[in-house]
Amino acid sequence: VCVLHRHSRARKYEGELQMCRLEVSAVDFSDYHPLKAITVHLHGRKGSTSSSSSSSSSVAPDPLSSMLDGTDPLSLFAAFCLSVNTHQTDLPMKNLLNMELGRKRREKEEEVGSDFEPWSSKRGEILSRFTTTEKLSINLFMGSDKSKASSPSSAVSEKVRTRLEELDDLEEGSQRELLNLSQQDYVNRIEELNQSLKEAWGSDQKVKALKIVIQCSKLLSDTSVIQFYPSKFVLITDILDTFGGLVYDRIWSMCADPHPLPESFSADDVNDTAKETCLNWFFKIASIRELVPRLYVEAALLKCNRFLTNSGIQETLQRLTAMIRGIGDPLVAVYTRAYLCRVGMEVAPHLKDSLNKNFFDLLASFRQIHGESVQNQLAQQRVEIPIYLTLYSPAIHWILQCVAYRAPEVLLTEMMDRCKKLGNNALLLNSVMWAFRAEFVAMRATDFIGMIKDCDEAGFPKHLLFASLGRSLSCADPPESERLSILNEAWKVVTKVRSPRDYINCAEIWVEFTCRHFTKREVNTVLADIIKHMTPDRAFEDAYPQLQSVIKKILPHFHDFSVLFSMEKFLPFLDMFQKDSVRVEVCKSIMEVFIKHQQEATRDPVILNALLHICKTMHDSVNALTLDDEKRSLSLLINGFIRMVSFGRDFEQQLSFCVEARATFCNLEPVIIHLIHTVNQLAMETRCVMKGNHSRKTAAFVRACAAYSFITIPSLTSIFSRLNLYLLSGQVALANQCLSQADAFLKAAVSLLPEVPRTISIEGKQRSSEPFLLDFINNFLSTLLVVPDHPEQGVLYLVRGLLNMVQDYTWEDNSDAKIRVYISALPLLAAMSQESYLYTIPKVDSNETLYGGDPKFIAEINKLCETLIAQVLDHLKGLGRDEGVRRQGSLAFSLFGCLLAHGDLRNNKLNQLAVNLWNLSHKHGFCDTRTSVRTLEYIKHQAQQADLSHLSDMTARLSLQSRA
Repeated sequence: VCVLHRHSRARKYEGELQMCRLEVSAVDFSDYHPLKAITVHLHGRKGSTSSSSSSSSSVAPDPLSSMLDGTDPLSLFAAFCLSVNTHQTDLPMKNLLNMELGRKRREKEEEVGSDFEPWSSKRGEILSRFTTTEKLSINLFMGSDKSKASSPSSAVSEKVRTRLEELDDLEEGSQRELLNLSQQDYVNRIEELNQSLKEAWGSDQKVKALKIVIQCSKLLSDTSVIQFYPSKFVLITDILDTFGGLVYDRIWSMCADPHPLPESFSADDVNDTAKETCLNWFFKIASIRELVPRLYVEAALLKCNRFLTNSGIQETLQRLTAMIRGIGDPLVAVYTRAYLCRVGMEVAPHLKDSLNKNFFDLLASFRQIHGESVQNQLAQQRVEIPIYLTLYSPAIHWILQCVAYRAPEVLLTEMMDRCKKLGNNALLLNSVMWAFRAEFVAMRATDFIGMIKDCDEAGFPKHLLFASLGRSLSCADPPESERLSILNEAWKVVTKVRSPRDYINCAEIWVEFTCRHFTKREVNTVLADIIKHMTPDRAFEDAYPQLQSVIKKILPHFHDFSVLFSMEKFLPFLDMFQKDSVRVEVCKSIMEVFIKHQQEATRDPVILNALLHICKTMHDSVNALTLDDEKRSLSLLINGFIRMVSFGRDFEQQLSFCVEARATFCNLEPVIIHLIHTVNQLAMETRCVMKGNHSRKTAAFVRACAAYSFITIPSLTSIFSRLNLYLLSGQVALANQCLSQADAFLKAAVSLLPEVPRTISIEGKQRSSEPFLLDFINNFLSTLLVVPDHPEQGVLYLVRGLLNMVQDYTWEDNSDAKIRVYISALPLLAAMSQESYLYTIPKVDSNETLYGGDPKFIAEINKLCETLIAQVLDHLKGLGRDEGVRRQGSLAFSLFGCLLAHGDLRNNKLNQLAVNLWNLSHKHGFCDTRTSVRTLEYIKHQAQQADLSHLSDMTARLSLQSRA
């Protein structure tokens, strides 16, 4: 067997490095910009009128480069279109175009934008807020199911009369009453009716669909379970919306012949068939005898008026608004107005007159609330007037939202004046503060407080009014001179609220205002008041969401945690979170803000003690059932805290903190790993800061850091974490001249290798451990170059120990990992045989210094090389017998590359071995052709050097073979 290192090539590392460096070439940046357009000039053909031209077809235009001259593709296209219109249209046509563009722009400005809160966002809140435990009933008139056949030749008038008779039959038919329904049963039944509507429509039973809609609309006249009425309104109007959409789409489809209608069509574009069908629907609706269902169904079809006349929607809105005045029950009337305003905003938001009229009619009907009929109804159902008034809130809020949308500030002044004329009606005042822009309300905050004081407390609690005012002030700022008086007036009312639930709902809102405009003193006072109200009878247990909201509102305003934790009542406030899951969520929110906003490391004892307590709370929540994702999340937060702790040059205090943290966070392995990295970094910083001063103290501290790591690493469950940390800690100890500690770490890593399992779990899946083990061994081998031999352990004892472990390890079947380790060890041994090593550690004598090129040391290296090469060649022969030719070619090529880089190929036997390995790797055509070609080019390039000219003879014997 040829010996590699007996004939190893002497390396001149500095010279090789210089040859590998890129050449520097001058670049003229005078007229260069990476985004500037590239222009290619082409010489004109003979006879052309110009000598050069710019070719846009040769080089694709860069869309980014156009930003430099202020143009872009869309602008160019628009300019092109404008130039075409300029040449092809006359002045009157351009005027018409401008008028059309202006009209569309005005319509777009009048459209409802994203700043308008849609009804869909309110739907869920209403259903969850207005519930009941009382039994509900549904009265449905199902009709007599008489069949009325019509001949195909019937006139249109006969068809209309037949359908009207069917509707009459509906009102005279059988009645079906479903009694004793729970709220969920009622909801399920309404959903079934909605589905029945769709099925009837799909099976072309239009009259049946209309019957369902009419009967559902009649349910909105029933206020027998009055507390459930807002939710009933939501459920029934869902059916009405479905019906309105089906009818509109039906008529729209009839207009598609011969061409589909544009989105901005007029009634003149609609054909007669579609208009007749639309009129037929409105005739059916007009035959409904009861007012409430007739109003609701016609409102659902409001958009269909577009098919009849251009002014149909406006006229219908005015007529329906006036018709609502005939509804006697004020609650039914207000929700009917709310639905009309809703469909009006969807169809014609620019028609503000109908919105205003609905609101003014609403104001006129307020006196009905205190009338005898309403009072008798409330007495019969045992509903208090404050509860009854809250039933109006969703409808009034919606109507006022529609009225106030993009309304001028003067409208708020008008609304406030009307409220005063009505005796500062609390319900109306509350809705006004909800509906108008927060900026308008904030500028009049003092006026609103005066109006709230004059309200009657019996009908609508004042703390609800202050809550509505607080919501506006949390979004917009009142005049600075009024802020303190506003807070004092509001808190006088809030602190007197007796119900803990009502108190915290209001206090939570005003915390935002306090944090925005005042100091920690005022915030601390608010927290103290909250603790005072919520501690008796453990009321805080029912208010965790509101208390969490208080924390989330405080944190964005106190990024300086020394100020936050210096508030006397902050930590006692946290103590109210006694439910484990809630407490952990609060702690996580605090840590997230700290990590995001803490700019500099801290040693403030107030911050450290508080955050250590918070992190311990998160850590102690971990148990056997905790998910891995949750553990990772908590570990990231705790590690973020550890990174921000710094005691400057007081390294011993820093190490003491790490010791305390190790004991505190022992159940989170990522935190322990981070602490070990922190301690290793601390050891390196100590050495850099001291710069040789106090060498004994520095060495003692580094040994203490090494002891910390050596004790902590075995507690980790991940074996590769242990291996990598042993190696890292050994490198740190070696860099600090702690040779005995480095030796202990590296020996511990070698002794751990047999415990590496053949598979490991990665993200819940079992993977082979071989790739990770090979990476570790390669890193370990690179470190061994600078590790001096122990005087009592013999030559290359760590290298031998590693290779022995590799030899004894149980590798996977049909695996070449062991042989690849042997091949990886050969460059290490070649580097060890050099007179000067590639890299060294300052103040650490490597083997180059210890042995000084001693022939016995070189002989030991050569002997070890012989053994490794023999093992590799034997394995290659075995692969040839076992039909593992692909693996054989790959390993042979790897060994060839090793000989080429590190062997002295002037030796004929070594040269022949390299040629044989090349031919073996290409024998069966499995070697990558591109890699082979580039390798040959490299060898030819190297052969041009004077001391490597012998490689030119070898290249003649290296052939490329194609795959058979």
